[in-house]
Amino acid sequence: MGIGDRLKEERERLGFNQTEFAAKAGVSKNSQYNYEKGERSPDATCLAAIAENGVDILYVVTGEHKPVSADWISTDAASFLVFFQSISEPDRDVLFRMAAAFAKAASIDAKKDND
Repeated sequence: MGIGDRLKEERERLGFNQTEFAAKAGVSKNSQYNYEKGERSPDATCLAAIAENGVDILYVVTGEHKPVSADWISTDAASFLVFFQSISEPDRDVLFRMAAAFAKAASIDAKKDND
């Protein structure tokens, strides 16, 4: 997977079409198309602009996701996310269902404690 593929993946993850994303990047739709096809590479100005819109630039350029910042997430949660990224989609679904069940149970317990 190359830079263009990862750029497209990030664009889609954030819910932008090519025209919207190009506008965020300060480039033409044709340039965005060429980036995603791997025919051109975005320059630093373009990358800086899209970084301001939530794009993981480290991932786009290197294929490695940026480390989760401890400023906004606990160490335990960051560790969990690392494990989560390495498992299959069916196993992720199981974890989501399990986490939802635990959260629901915790909510019920908290409600009982407040009554």
